[in-house]
Amino acid sequence: MTKGVGKTGVVGLLEGAKPGPTLLLRFDMDALPINEDTGAEYASLNQGIMHACGHDGHTSIGLTVAKILNAHKNELAGTIKFCFQPSEEGSNGEEIGGAEMMMKDGVLEGPKVDMTLSMHLWNEKPLGWVHVAKGPVMAGAEEFKIKIIGKGGHGAIPNLAIDPVVCAAQIISAAQSIVSRNVGPLETAVVSFTIVKGGTAFNVIPQEVMMEGTIRTFDPQVRNKVVNRFEEIVKGVASAMGCQAEVNVKQLTPSLINTEHVTATVQESARRVLPQANHDNTPYLTMGAEDMAYIQSKVDGCYFFIGSANTEKHLDYGHHHPKFDFDEQALISGAALMAAAAADILK
Repeated sequence: MTKGVGKTGVVGLLEGAKPGPTLLLRFDMDALPINEDTGAEYASLNQGIMHACGHDGHTSIGLTVAKILNAHKNELAGTIKFCFQPSEEGSNGEEIGGAEMMMKDGVLEGPKVDMTLSMHLWNEKPLGWVHVAKGPVMAGAEEFKIKIIGKGGHGAIPNLAIDPVVCAAQIISAAQSIVSRNVGPLETAVVSFTIVKGGTAFNVIPQEVMMEGTIRTFDPQVRNKVVNRFEEIVKGVASAMGCQAEVNVKQLTPSLINTEHVTATVQESARRVLPQANHDNTPYLTMGAEDMAYIQSKVDGCYFFIGSANTEKHLDYGHHHPKFDFDEQALISGAALMAAAAADILK
C-alpha cells in the first residue's frame, strides 16, 4: 500500500497468480462543505462537513472489493491497482483536482495501467437500477470568472457613470442565446451564471462587477464552439456598453466517455451477478462532471451507476443535499458488480 499519492490518496496493489494486464479500480473519498441534516446515528461529527454524494459508500465498496478479490487472487491473470482518490469534488486549493494529482504522482505507471473501472451510487434512480453503457456518460465542465470594469458614480446621476451592473445583466441575458441559437437542437450544452457580486451601497454605482459560473458539454467540438462564443459575447457586450471585460474560462474536466470493449464486459458481469436488477444499457447522460474523465482520457475504461434511492425509507434526497443518504443495500450491488467485472476482465 502506498500513501500520499496525489497528496492524500492511497494506492494498493494486488498481483494475480498469472501475468496479465493491470486494471485500476478507482474509488473517490470526498466529503462536501455542507451541514448534515440527516439525523442518522452515523451523521458527520464535523460541523460543516458531510458525505453528501455517496463517496463514503464508494470507499466502503472499494475496501470490500479488495477483500473479495484478494481471496480469489489465484484465479486472476494480471494485477489490480486499488486507487482511493481525494479531491474529486474540487481542487481543495490546489491548481488541479485529485485525479490529475494522482496521475502526476504516477498512479497510471509502475505498473502501467491498461484498463480502469469506476462507479457511482446514484440517488437519482431507485435501488435495483444499474446503468452500464458505452460512450459519454458525464459532461465536461468549465469554470468561468468574469470581471466587468466600468466607471463608478452616484446612483442618482447614472449618466456620469458607466454602469457595470447593467452591463452584467445584459451579458447574462445575451449568453443564454449560445445554447438556444449556437448549439444544434440535437446537441447538448449548459451555460449557468451562479455568482454575481458588485456594489457596496444602495445609491452607489460600483466600479466593477464579478461573475462566476459553469459551462457543461459532452462533445469537444461543441465545447470549443460554446467557449469561443461565450468569450465573444462577454467582451462584445461589455465593449458596446463602454465597459472592459476580463474573462477566464478554466477546464475542470473533459467529458467522461466509456470504452466499448470494457463496457461490454461489465454489462455481461452485471447480467450474471445481478440478475434481478433493472439493467439500463441505454445512453444516460448527466450534466454532472467527474474528474475520472482525466484517467479515462488516457486509459480504456467503464464508469457505471448503481441506483441507491429508497423513497419508502425517505432515502431519496438528491446529491449534495443536507439530507442526502442512500439505501445501504446498494453497497452490496456495487461491490458485487465491481468485483465480478474486475475478475472477468482478468480471467
